[in-house]
Amino acid sequence: DDDDYETISGEESDVEDNVELTYPPPLRQSNPELPPTCTVLETQFGSKVYLVGTAHFSMESQEDVARVIQATQPDVVTVELCNSRKNILSYNEEMLLEEAKNINTEKIVNSIKQSGVVQGIMHILLLSMSAHLTKELGMAPGGEFRRAYREARKVPRCRLHLGDRPIQITLKRALSSLSLWQRIRLAWYLITSKDPISKEDVEKCKQKDLLEQMLEEMTGEFPALSRVFVNERDIYLASSLKAAAEPIQHPESPGGIIPTVVVGVVGIGHMPGIMANWDEDHYDIAEIMKVPEGSVIGKVFKWTLRVTLIGVVTLGCVRFYKWAAPMIF
Repeated sequence: DDDDYETISGEESDVEDNVELTYPPPLRQSNPELPPTCTVLETQFGSKVYLVGTAHFSMESQEDVARVIQATQPDVVTVELCNSRKNILSYNEEMLLEEAKNINTEKIVNSIKQSGVVQGIMHILLLSMSAHLTKELGMAPGGEFRRAYREARKVPRCRLHLGDRPIQITLKRALSSLSLWQRIRLAWYLITSKDPISKEDVEKCKQKDLLEQMLEEMTGEFPALSRVFVNERDIYLASSLKAAAEPIQHPESPGGIIPTVVVGVVGIGHMPGIMANWDEDHYDIAEIMKVPEGSVIGKVFKWTLRVTLIGVVTLGCVRFYKWAAPMIF
């Protein structure tokens, strides 16, 4: 039952479990053989973070994640997800494939209700891009996170840590960094960018995460997106991983603490940024959590979109009525 397995978000990342006398776990390997996609980071307290870089549509990445968790028997597993996306952990592959392939009006309306018109539409467009990849590859995104979740549940006392910044904040900050014309061009890019992609292409992206690479290709025209989607989240993820690696309080151990073992599962595109920010003494998380107020032009754009959507829905209802009326009456 998933309900008996506790997950913690980036805002609640203290590890407070009492440590048994058999600590460390007997299955934990002191010098595990790690895949090339894994890097070990250490904190000032001696805690270790095994950072696994993954491609979001890769079976090999899923196996890398499983190997590292099985070998290290971590106290915490941190994944590149936030609270609003954690339901991806409990879905099965078939359900996710169907969800991604069926982006309908109800999903669009719910997304707009939850995030607002502009953010909701952009969220749907990003989902559409993900759905395109899903259809091309026959594989739903997030498989490495589900594998991490399943493997973490097998480890005694292990917690799952949701380490990413909330997607709503990321989208709002991304959109606020663009001009009106850039927003229109970005929407057009997301709608039309649907080149065929093979599984071999994805495995080639093991050295650079596929979705991050697509974003990087867009930064020539939208440089602010790289800062918001990648650089800021590198800082947030580094902070989350350090918080998850806080030592475990244990009065019977030397110094009263025990170093923590953490496995971090992130897109491989975030690896360089996390490592570059690892030795920072302070992370200004409050600054990258701010959502700038919308401009007058942005507000006009939102209202224009609202009116347009209402018009489209109304026109659709009228056309449906004209088509269905002869059969109903």
